[in-house]
Amino acid sequence: MSTPPMRSDASEVYRRYLSAVMLHGQAGARAVDLGATDLYALNILELTGPMTPGELGARSGLTTGPTTRLIDRLEDAGYARRVAVPGDRRKVLVELVGTPAELDAVLAPARRRISEIISEYTPEQREMLFDYFSRAADAFREATEDLRTN
Repeated sequence: MSTPPMRSDASEVYRRYLSAVMLHGQAGARAVDLGATDLYALNILELTGPMTPGELGARSGLTTGPTTRLIDRLEDAGYARRVAVPGDRRKVLVELVGTPAELDAVLAPARRRISEIISEYTPEQREMLFDYFSRAADAFREATEDLRTN
């Protein structure tokens, strides 16, 4: 069984999709008075759980100084806090304590539209989409690590 050829504009379509996602994230962050990196860090903490400032910096692509300022902003806004690591007073973890109350309302229209689009696909197609999202996320993480180590 042969694979059909890739559409000629596949790269352009994909790049437009990624740009739209990034722009929406930036607009959503601004709508709740956060920077895009701040919102991204909240997402990391929500998905991963507490982590050291170094880990948060590495996952968000920041060096030590900007990571400290990021955590300070999240603490000042009441969204995160530093907590001591039990048994090692020298180490701290950053943990999520909240998210902007209005964030769900800000993101709801896009979530609803995307949900409507996904609901138009068959169960098998949805499985393929979510398989792609999972595998693509892994590929982007690996490519990011490659860029950081080169």
